[in-house]
Amino acid sequence: MPASSSSPSSSAASSALSSSSTAVVPDARRIVVLNAHPAAASFSAGLADAYEHGAVAAGHVVRRHNLHEMAFDDDFGQASFKGARPLEPSLLAFMESLHWSQQIVLVTPMWWGGLPARAKGLFDRAFLPGTAFDPRQKTMGLPKPLLAGRGARLILTSDTPWWAFSLLYRSAVRHQVANQIFGYVGVKPTRFTHLSPVEHSTPEIRAGWLRDVGALGRRGI
Repeated sequence: MPASSSSPSSSAASSALSSSSTAVVPDARRIVVLNAHPAAASFSAGLADAYEHGAVAAGHVVRRHNLHEMAFDDDFGQASFKGARPLEPSLLAFMESLHWSQQIVLVTPMWWGGLPARAKGLFDRAFLPGTAFDPRQKTMGLPKPLLAGRGARLILTSDTPWWAFSLLYRSAVRHQVANQIFGYVGVKPTRFTHLSPVEHSTPEIRAGWLRDVGALGRRGI
């Protein structure tokens, strides 16, 4: 896990978190936080920090994965799952964490209407038959999901205004993540937090977003 100083928003995160309540929740949850920004320094990293710090302060148990630290080939590179390459250690650790978890938090920017290519490659490579779904058992043509029993939250940053995201683009990446990625393997529901526009946001606005995300972490949702 990178130190908080690796994120350009870490000082704002620390300030926002310092004023937060640290009351322990009655039922601690096992939470995986994935910072899916490909760069080491990003606002996504600051948001992931805020969620993690809030969750830990409230007594939840967190496993953190940072995309930029994960060593794997993000190109699936073949026409079928048959004979798929063995997963690299970072992907094995990620999948082990998902099976351990009760809640999955995906923090990511939206690039060209979808996930960054390396983030999408993570799911292309890691979600395999036998670990994420079972194609031998089907219901109405869909394989048995192997990650049922846990929920998720997508924390999405973008420069697209909410009205354009919803009305023009029909919340496409939200539906992809909630239904075609997480939902396909049984993770549901996927709650959604959209922070936008980031590009021209003020330090005050970003500090407010960090406080809000820290509050989500304290609640473990």
